Amino acid sequence: MRLDKYLKLSRIIKRRTVAKEACDTGRISVNGKTAKAGYEVKAGDILEIRFGNRLLKAEILNLSENVRKEEASSMYKVLEGEDNL
Repeated sequence: MRLDKYLKLSRIIKRRTVAKEACDTGRISVNGKTAKAGYEVKAGDILEIRFGNRLLKAEILNLSENVRKEEASSMYKVLEGEDNL
C-alpha cells in the first residue's frame, strides 16, 4: 500500500493530499530513510513523522483497505511521541 494512502486510512493524517505533501517535503521516514508518497509500506515498517517540533514514531501492524474510524488506531502501534495528533 502507498505510504500516503496508509497515513490517511490509519487516520494518522486526515487528508491524503496533506499526507502526500508531508512525504514530499521529507517529514516522513520509513525504517530510517526519507520516503516519498508512493513508497510501498508493509507490516513491520517503522514510521517517523515530524509535525513541527513533535515526533511520532509508530510501527505498522496491518494494512487494510477498508477500516472503520473506530478501528483505525489498530493499524499501528505508537512507539514514542504523541498518540493524539
